[in-house]
Amino acid sequence: MSSFEIRPSQRLLSLPPYLFVEIDKEKRLAKKLGRDIIDLGIGDPDQPTPEFIIEAFKQAVDDSENHHYALDSGLYSLREQIARWYEERFKIKLNPVDEIYPLIGSKEGLAHLPLGLINPGDKVLIPDPAYPAYRAAANFAGAKIEVMPLLEKNNFLPDLRRIPRAKLAFFNYPNNPTAVVADKSFYKGLISVAIRNSMIVAADFAYSELYYDNQQPASFLQIDGAKEVGVEFHSLSKTYNMTGWRIGWVCGNKDVINILARLKSNIDSGVFQAIQVAAIVALNNVISFPAQMRRLYQERRDIFVNGLKEIGWDLRTPAATFYIWAPIPTKETSIKFAKRVLDQADIVCTPGVGFGKYGEGYVRFALTVPKERLTEAVRRIKKII
Repeated sequence: MSSFEIRPSQRLLSLPPYLFVEIDKEKRLAKKLGRDIIDLGIGDPDQPTPEFIIEAFKQAVDDSENHHYALDSGLYSLREQIARWYEERFKIKLNPVDEIYPLIGSKEGLAHLPLGLINPGDKVLIPDPAYPAYRAAANFAGAKIEVMPLLEKNNFLPDLRRIPRAKLAFFNYPNNPTAVVADKSFYKGLISVAIRNSMIVAADFAYSELYYDNQQPASFLQIDGAKEVGVEFHSLSKTYNMTGWRIGWVCGNKDVINILARLKSNIDSGVFQAIQVAAIVALNNVISFPAQMRRLYQERRDIFVNGLKEIGWDLRTPAATFYIWAPIPTKETSIKFAKRVLDQADIVCTPGVGFGKYGEGYVRFALTVPKERLTEAVRRIKKII
């Protein structure tokens, strides 16, 4: 037998197992045993992509002009449509030439950004708890990582008075996993800190259209000075139920965008052009479909949150996203509690510690099942807490 052994790199070994992959393994095993699992773990919309987007894609696929390598910067018509969408939605003017750049999903852009900006040892700030991709991206770039604690006493916003100097900082509002929203006054303070510290801001805005009670979240780019210090990432995944399509964009500071574009030109060949055509059609529907999804998720939110409150679980009603960030009602770690919920109630939820040290003491539920299943989930949870 050969003694030759293939080992992963140290940078890969430095990462914990990807949280959602591990949860999926547990879920699949339970389903294989025939258990009726209610999956409130991974935030993947259960609703299909709208038919008008699918039809646009089918027509684009039949056009052989869309079968070639896509330009790295994407179709100009897509960048124009993104600019129109931003102006109509947020009253922000973006130049399609150099202030917008399409991505193979916003996660891909967020993950590659530090590789273009960060030298080994440069400091990167990430929120905690946070979407795990930020830490992985900073790790791969060899960054020195410092966390910004998101504490309930601060409404899950980082304390801007305590933000240390860094080259790059990630922010995400509406926030995954805490489901809170940042207002314009927070962004004004953030921009002041960024200018003072020469810090680049990467604002993840993937959940901008999933808000409740008609309270529209602010965009980082709505604030004077934002384009001087950073960029905003967006995705069609949650807004139009297009998670599997992998289409998003980054916009804002043209120098940051140019650096990311230079990096990506050495890694990929752009977004499949037929998907770009479908994205143009999707973004032309600014109002009706996103509003339909908000009504759906708000109904689900109210059923689930009110149900949990009625059985004695003290938790916040989220302002946005399709997540519920709930303090654990028992004296257990988040991993033990999540495992017990799976073992005893056949419900998948995500342990808060998987999002970082400061996520301990919480679990996250995703509202990505029909309302009847959420009612059933509350009934099951009542029996075990």
